[in-house]
Amino acid sequence: MTENYRHLYVVIEHIDGEFLHVSLEMIGEARRLLDNFNSKYSSNEKVVAVILGYDIKDMSKQLIEYGADVVIYSDHPELKDIRNTIYTKVISQISQDKKTLDDVEPLYAGEIKRPRYMFFAADSIGRHLSSTVLTELESGLASDINQLVIEDIEMSHQQKTGGSKEIYAKTLEMYRPDFSGFLWTTILCLDNRNPAFKRDYHPQACSIIPGVFEPLKQDPKREGKIIEFIPKIDDKDLRVKVLSRKVIQSEVDFETPRTIVSFGRGVKDEPEQNIKLLEQLAKELNAEIGITLPISKKPFLVSQALDSKYMIPDRVIGTSGHKTSAMLYIAAGVSGAMQHVWGMKDSGFVVAINPDENAPIKDECDIFIKGRMEDVIPMLIEEIKKQIHIIEA
Repeated sequence: MTENYRHLYVVIEHIDGEFLHVSLEMIGEARRLLDNFNSKYSSNEKVVAVILGYDIKDMSKQLIEYGADVVIYSDHPELKDIRNTIYTKVISQISQDKKTLDDVEPLYAGEIKRPRYMFFAADSIGRHLSSTVLTELESGLASDINQLVIEDIEMSHQQKTGGSKEIYAKTLEMYRPDFSGFLWTTILCLDNRNPAFKRDYHPQACSIIPGVFEPLKQDPKREGKIIEFIPKIDDKDLRVKVLSRKVIQSEVDFETPRTIVSFGRGVKDEPEQNIKLLEQLAKELNAEIGITLPISKKPFLVSQALDSKYMIPDRVIGTSGHKTSAMLYIAAGVSGAMQHVWGMKDSGFVVAINPDENAPIKDECDIFIKGRMEDVIPMLIEEIKKQIHIIEA
């Protein structure tokens, strides 16, 4: 049976000749998925890395060494700086160019219309680019994914199947925590089999949260195919120009501090005063302050000074933010949703403060202090000051 969709394309990000780590993570996960896929389905589908830029040909071999079977590169002066409009156009061209699709694996030449799957990074660049590329390709997109499985699934759906049971082979199951952080949401991109609305949706695509998957160890002996794609660029594509470029670092450093104090919705009873207490605790411990994802949505009214400093996305610990391996991690008013736990589970020693002894965070910490942060933190601050005074004396 002829299949019109093959291979897994991974869109690579790089800055100043260096790959973003998430790109290597995606290549590694793609390799693991496709190895299992090819074994299970007796196929010869490829992990295809797609890289755009200027003077980048030498980078292609490295992507092979990190696990790609094929690298499609587009090298052009106008691709030196990332501009969403032109990057969207070129990636869409690569995804639909018949010659390039045939060159990836001649065994399937003449059959393929588009990639089967496509990965982007869930960062500021990838989130934007993935949405515009998949709009151009008229297919679906799942955002901020942290688990992937390829399976055959059986389902009945009024719109998709007309109510009858259908087998959807080789479906990419894309998982992410829901907004509560306690349940998994499974996202599928399925073709319409219903004769009244018949339509294919490929590639099945997603953006992947950085830090979720492990990259493969670089293997200089690994071999693969490198394909150059000459982009079709029109004058109208060049209306947006990059006049200067400056890399802006994150406002918050979670790499250097040995201690992190984080807080969640448990500050709700007295948000202003509780955040100030946490600020004082962090100061005594020379710690950085982190937050859970819901806090970045600004659910409580506090002064502008605290809001702009602490209730910001850059401070989020978890799958939608940072991962830390701090020596000491203090979680105050944090329930323990899996989304947040993922970001702090590698910490050396975890202390949780929560009035609910059944909160999931209890299973993730070394010491659990049952109590309201309003009562516990002042005592901690007082004791820390005593200990510091003893040491200094």
